[in-house]
Amino acid sequence: MSIRFDRKVAVITGAAMGIGGATARKFAELGASVALLDRDTAELEKTATALGKNARAYTCDVSKGEQVEHAITSAARDFGGIDVLVSNAGIQRYGTAASTSEETWDEVLETNLKGFFLASKYALPHLLARGGGAIVAVGSVQSIAALGNAAAYVASKHGVLGLTRALALDYARQNVRVNCVLPGAIDTPMLRWAASLDPDPQHVLESCDRMHALGRMGRPEEVANAIAFLASDWASFVTGAALLVDGGMMVPAGGMGFQESGTGARAK
Repeated sequence: MSIRFDRKVAVITGAAMGIGGATARKFAELGASVALLDRDTAELEKTATALGKNARAYTCDVSKGEQVEHAITSAARDFGGIDVLVSNAGIQRYGTAASTSEETWDEVLETNLKGFFLASKYALPHLLARGGGAIVAVGSVQSIAALGNAAAYVASKHGVLGLTRALALDYARQNVRVNCVLPGAIDTPMLRWAASLDPDPQHVLESCDRMHALGRMGRPEEVANAIAFLASDWASFVTGAALLVDGGMMVPAGGMGFQESGTGARAK
C-alpha cells in the first residue's frame, strides 16, 4: 500500500516556495487537489501553474482573519470540501527581548502563530463536514529548543507546538488528527535570506551543514515527505505528535560542535 490522496483536497499556507512549495508538489504528485495560500501573488501563481489544473492559488495574508476566511471558504467551494490543512506560512526575524521592537514581535507572532490559529479556525468546519481529516503544522527545532537572538521566532514556534497539542486534544473524538513537524535547517529561500544578513553567507551555510549529525542541511522535499506521512492514513493513530525532521540536530548533547572537540569526541 502506498500513500495516496486521490479525491482529497489539501490547503497549504505559505505555498509559494520553500517547504510550502515542496509540500504542494508532493500532495499533487500523490493525487490531491491543492489550494495554495500565500501573500506573494507572483510566486504563488507560478507554483500553481506548474502543478496544473488540480491546483489553485489564493492570495492571502495568514495574519488577517478576513483574508484567511475568504481564501479557505473559496477553496472549499471550488474543490467541494477540505480534507487536509498544512499550516506552513512563517517568517524569521532576529533580536533579543530587549532589541526586538514591539512591531517586529507582533509581525512574527501574528504570522507564525496567529496564522496557524486562523487557518485552523476556518478550515476545521470543512474538515468536520467531511467526517474528519488532518492538520499538520510546520514548527521548528526551535519549538523545543532555542537559538540566540531569535526571541520572537522561538516564542512563536513554541506556540505552534502548544497549539498543535491543544487542537489534537480538542478534536480527536471528531476524527481530526493534528500533528507538527519540527524541521532543522532546511535549504530554503528564507534560510538563504537569513544567511545573507551575515558578512560571510557561505560560512553560515557551511555552519548549517555541520550542525546536523548527517552533515548537511535538509531539503524542502524531505520535510514535505514527513508532512505527507502525517496527513495520510499511514499515520491514522498519530495525533498531538512532534516529529523531528532535523538530520539528527537535536541528538548530540552539547551540539555537534561539542562532538567535534568535547568529552567523548570521536578520535580523528
